[in-house]
This record gives sequence, structure tokens and C-alpha cells, in this order.
Amino acid sequence: MEEVDVEPTTTPIPGFDSNKKHLGFVWGPGDILVYETIYKASGGSAGGCPFVHEVRKDEDIYSPILRKLFNESHHIFVGLQRIRDDLPSKNKKPQFVSISKNYRSVIRACMEELQQVAGIPSLFTLKGVISMMSHLSLWCEQNFNIFCTLFFVCDPPAGSLVLHLLDWVRLHKADVDEKAREVLASESPAEHQAYWDVVISYVLQGRMDEARQVLVKRATLQPAARAMFKLLDNLLMKMPIFNPGETQTLTEFDVKWRHWREEVDRCLQDQSFASNPHLEDICKILVGDEDVLLEHKELLSTWYHFLVTRLLFSHPTVKPTELHYYAQSSMHMFLDTRCVPEPLDSILLAAFEFDIHQVIKDCSIALNNWWFVGHLTDLLDHCKLLQSHNLHFGSNLREFLLLEYASGLFTHHSLWQLAVDYFDHCPEFGRVYLELQIERVPLDTERKALKVIRICEQRQMTEQVRSICKIMAKKALRNNRLGSALSWSIRAKDAAFATLISERFLQDYCAKGTFSDLDLIDNLGPAMLLSDRLTFLGKYREFHRLYGEKRFSDAAKLLLSLMTAKIAPRSFWMTLLTDALPLLEQKEVIFSADQTHELMFCLEELTSGKSVPNPDRPMQVLGYPLSNVCFPFNLLIHCFIICSNLYSCLARG
Repeated sequence: MEEVDVEPTTTPIPGFDSNKKHLGFVWGPGDILVYETIYKASGGSAGGCPFVHEVRKDEDIYSPILRKLFNESHHIFVGLQRIRDDLPSKNKKPQFVSISKNYRSVIRACMEELQQVAGIPSLFTLKGVISMMSHLSLWCEQNFNIFCTLFFVCDPPAGSLVLHLLDWVRLHKADVDEKAREVLASESPAEHQAYWDVVISYVLQGRMDEARQVLVKRATLQPAARAMFKLLDNLLMKMPIFNPGETQTLTEFDVKWRHWREEVDRCLQDQSFASNPHLEDICKILVGDEDVLLEHKELLSTWYHFLVTRLLFSHPTVKPTELHYYAQSSMHMFLDTRCVPEPLDSILLAAFEFDIHQVIKDCSIALNNWWFVGHLTDLLDHCKLLQSHNLHFGSNLREFLLLEYASGLFTHHSLWQLAVDYFDHCPEFGRVYLELQIERVPLDTERKALKVIRICEQRQMTEQVRSICKIMAKKALRNNRLGSALSWSIRAKDAAFATLISERFLQDYCAKGTFSDLDLIDNLGPAMLLSDRLTFLGKYREFHRLYGEKRFSDAAKLLLSLMTAKIAPRSFWMTLLTDALPLLEQKEVIFSADQTHELMFCLEELTSGKSVPNPDRPMQVLGYPLSNVCFPFNLLIHCFIICSNLYSCLARG
């Protein structure tokens, strides 16, 4: 068994002392139920605790803001799966770039919303949690940007790599713009205490035009130093920037950049800016003076910002394969020797080394849910950048991460629907996971049950459909909703349960004299063939309908066939015979001689003791209860009435 890379997170349970009490637990799909047992740790028994604690492993899915991220990223994921594999790589690459940008945009929107919520005073008790979520969202956005757009998807060539890195830094170091607005909005911008921080921050990000615009404010206040400002402005303006869209080759750019660098060096050697330390520092930054860069750690804030600035002014044509050397040295130079690198540091180093599997592994450990690694791995797999890496239990890395992410979604009351699509796109184990998870969805309402059934029917999951229908049928029967119970049992094709419910319908009829849920019974159609008792229920209701329409001849035939075909339960024969009384009493002859003999035979068989009706069941004649006389006398009276009518019919026949 492999050792875990880090110690598992310890979650304290309030009120429990594991040194004194035994704890029991039950695993759930996304959580653990922990409870105190009646046994002490040292032996013997103790009083049981009435509380059960739920320990969740994926708390993020219960955040309303993060649920938006899950919903929106689900649509992007489904769109990615629709990209045809047989398309040429050059046609698919723009689509992959677009997909990665869409992922980044939804992460950023989530991050901004979290930052807004964190500032609401009424939520001060949640500010710590929201701040952490916001930090993680920013972290994910940074990583998705650097991993996908810069390295794995765009695959930038030498020269344009630094430009992509600059865009990445500018996106995540946007506080300089806010500070610049504050400075420029003041009465005297050039004398503002943050003035030089703004200028130098712009230079560190390679934003030379903005730096020049702010420098003009200072130049107008110092006419004597105008030539010095003009010289620096000229150096900033002439700084070469590689543009891959132009006809200029990388070699031509390198030559031009070296000439510009020599010009900046001459200005430093001539001490052109010696009288102004700020301008001199800017000039030293332009030549990539690492000591001066490190003096502005607060403005750079992170070692990877320092890396990008260092590359911009010292190695603008760096190749992707050389990047990790500069990354390692920049991190060691920037971070204090006593500082312990954060998880993000090791992840970025692995990214700069193009070690994709290490990136995914470190992200899986550092993050508290599978959203990031699942979607990143899926995108890389579609880009054919993720080597086939089968795990020891059979599934590949992409499928494993998506299965874990989707399993977490299934624990949520609404996000479980998103998980279905993730399982659908896991070809090896996705269907197995879906079959296991779909049975755990709480069927709170019939609408939700129908939604689950529709999902199962679309995927030919017959057993799951039957199981759900049986559950809903039993639930409806417990609530005495016979019509709903019968409908679910028919849908489940459960003959035994349909028979039970049909019996309940007949019992209700005997007790009340009416049928409930007539619409359902009248429209059973071929479904009544599911069981004999259900067939009898449908046909008996049809007999009542024919009698109500005064189609006495058809009603008589149907009534007799129910008895002679042995479809009717023997305990119900007395009710059928009493239903024949109004037909026998009609002025016109309804029953023929043969039919009358069959009725007499049924009566004889019933009274011979082979089958005795339930004495507690009220007798009904077409829905109208007879007198509540005790059973034997009541039975004899009705037999006599039936016999006399039968003989009179024979006489008339």
C-alpha cells in the first residue's frame, strides 16, 4: 500500500474525547457519520450520546457562490467533450484555447463575487471562510491561466513566451492601477507618497507607456531635470518588444534588443541619472539589475513576478525548455532562506518544468476539492498532452479525477444532476459509478423521482428504473395514495405489488361503495394485464361503466365472464352475484338460459363451502351497501333472492 504524501487533516469533533470513549462511524458518499458508542476505551460500558455528527469531506459544494462555478464549468466541460477527435490538431487548437479562457473567466467571476461578499459586514462571521475561498479561487485562476494558456495549450515559442507571462502577471497584479488612479486623482500627483511606487510598478510589469505618462507629471514640476526625464522617457519608448505577428524574426529582435540594452548601460556608466535616485533605479531595472529588483520586493510581492520581470529585462528570448532554470534561481533569490515554500511554489516549479503529472498530484494535495484538477486534467487529455497513465485499479488519471469530482457532486441536493454528465464521459467506470450513485439520490418528491427515472431511461438503466418505481410505489401506499402507488407499480412492472394494490382498491370499494382514482382505473389499457387481480379490477370497473350507460347485455356478459374465467377472487363472488340482481330484475331478459345456468352453478359452488366470503366485508350491490345483518343469515337471504330470480328467468326463458 502506498504511503500518503501528507498527513491527513484532523477534524475535531466537539464533545468527544477519544481517550475515554469509543467512536463509531459510517461512511457515506460524501461524508462520514460519527457517533459515540456505549463502550469506554478502557473497556466496560458508558452512557450513549444522543448526537450524530456529520463530517463532510467536500464542504465547497454547499457554498452558493461556488455552486455557480460548478454549474457554469459543467457547460464548458460538456462543450469540450463535443469536439470531434477526428479533427486535425490545427483546427482543434483554437477551440482548446477558447475552452481554457472560458474556464478562467468563470473562475475569475467567482473570485470577484467572493471578494465582494467578504466585505459585507453582516457576514463577518463567515469572513474567514469566504476569504479562504476567495484565495483558493484566485489561486485556481492563476494556475489555470499559467498551465493552459501559457504552456500546455498555446505552446508559446521563444520570444512570445515572456509576453504571455507578462499578461499573466498584469492580470493578477492589478492593484497598481487602483493605486495609480488614487495618485492621479490627488491635487498634486507628482508629490503623492505613492507616486514613485506607481512608476516603478508599471516598469516592473513592462507597461512602459503608462510609466511614461505618469513620469510626465514629475517632469513638469522639475524644469531643471527635464533633460534627464526626457532621456529616460526616450529609453522607455525605444525598448524593443517582440511581436510574433510582425515579419521581424527572433534573431532581428535579439539584435535590436541588445543595441537598446547597450544604450541603457552607457547611460548608467555616464551617470546620467546620478542626481535622481529614483530615475537611476528605473534605469538599473531596465538592465536587469537583480539587486535593485530585490530591493523592490514589496512591489513585486511574489517570486514569480520577480521571475517574469527578470526575464523581461535580462532574457526576453528565453525558451520554454529553459524556463525552469530561471524559475528555481528566482525563487531561491526572492524567498528568505528561512521561509518554507508554499504549495503554490512547488506547483509552479513543476509547471515550469513541464511535469504535468507532478502538477496534478500537488494540486490534488493542496486543494480541498477535485474541481480544479478534474477539469484541468480533462482539458490536457483532450489536447493530447497527458500521457496515458493507468492507475493500479484500472482507470486512467483523467477518469479517476472526474469520477471523484462527480461523486462529490452527487451528495448535493441539486448538483447531482451535473454529475451525471461527468459519469457519462468516463467510458470505463462511469456507468458503474452512476448506477451506484443514482440509487442514493433522495426521492423527496414525485417530480424528482420522474427526473431520476428519465435519466435512467435515457441510459437504458432498467433495473434502476424498476427499483425507483418500487420505492415510490411503497411510499405512496404508506401514505394511502392508492392511485399513485398503482401507477408506480405498473411502471415498475411489479406484478406482485400491483396485485396487492388492486386488492386494496377492492377493499376500499367494499367499504365505501365507490372507486377512488377512476381516471387511472378507466385508462389502464394493456397495463391491466400485468396481474390477474389488476385485470379483474379494470374489468370490474368496466362492468360498472357499462351498467351506468344502461348497456345491460354487455354488462351481464362481462360480469359472467369475470366469474367463469376464474379471474375474480372467490371471496368477491358474492359481490358479483349481488351485482347481478338488478340485471335479473329487469323487465327484459338480460341473461340467457345458458348464462342463468352458469350463474346458478357459481352460486352452488359458492354455497357448497368450497369458498366462503369474508363475514366482515360489507356486501355491495353496484356500490350500494346491503343491511349489516350478521353473515350467515345475510348470506341465506341473498341466496334465496338470487335463486328465486334465477328460476323466474328460466320460466320466462
